[in-house]
Amino acid sequence: MKLLLRVSYLGTRYCGFQVQKNGLAIQQVLQDAAEQVWGERFPLTGCSRTDAGVHAKDFACTLEGGQALGRIPLDALPAVLNRYLPDDVAVQTATAVADSFHPRYDVAYKEYKYYILNRPSRSPFDADRAWHYPHPLKVEEMNQAAARIIGKHDFSAFMSSGSSVTDTVRTVIDCRVTEDDLGHVIVTVSADGFLYNMVRIIVGTLVDVSRGRIAPEQIEQIIASGDRSKAGSTAPACGLYLNRVVYPPEALSER
Repeated sequence: MKLLLRVSYLGTRYCGFQVQKNGLAIQQVLQDAAEQVWGERFPLTGCSRTDAGVHAKDFACTLEGGQALGRIPLDALPAVLNRYLPDDVAVQTATAVADSFHPRYDVAYKEYKYYILNRPSRSPFDADRAWHYPHPLKVEEMNQAAARIIGKHDFSAFMSSGSSVTDTVRTVIDCRVTEDDLGHVIVTVSADGFLYNMVRIIVGTLVDVSRGRIAPEQIEQIIASGDRSKAGSTAPACGLYLNRVVYPPEALSER
């Protein structure tokens, strides 16, 4: 039996999703909680590897444990698991999926949101949850640049070094900049997949557009160059949220 868990978490005190030797990971605390519930340690696979300090409003992962998983009703399972999870991690839903389902490979697209607190004074309520940028941002110009990111491209220029990925072509289906009533400028990026630090580099590039360091019409040239040095800086991890993970209906059917 395989279960799809939808999880939300604040990533501030974690080294990312995937278990690592250098710190506490989301994957570890989820497996620890499952072990408390069932008395066994089950394999748990995530839809992506979020970096240290990155948050998730809707993270998808699968738990595999054979028929033992069926001993707890699915509608009760989130509450049961949450008893053993820290306050900054919570399971929202649990559903049964086919054994062939994979939380990463079956994704239709993922949507990230990046929050910039754009006002002179910082807010303690946004500490480690948004990038405080005190200088006024030119949202219209940022949107002109963001529109040029949409499409199927080789996004090598928007990937940090250190990645072992060789296929750097991704399709961005949405990239836009909005504002809310709390002083946030929000960058939303949706794509069929993302490279290492891709969203954070897109955000840093859009901020550089606002600062006049990059013109909106230069985005196509930056993408075509494949040169990381031509794009903007990497925005801090604290403002990034995995907002939702979307699967095609047929992938979620329990076959």
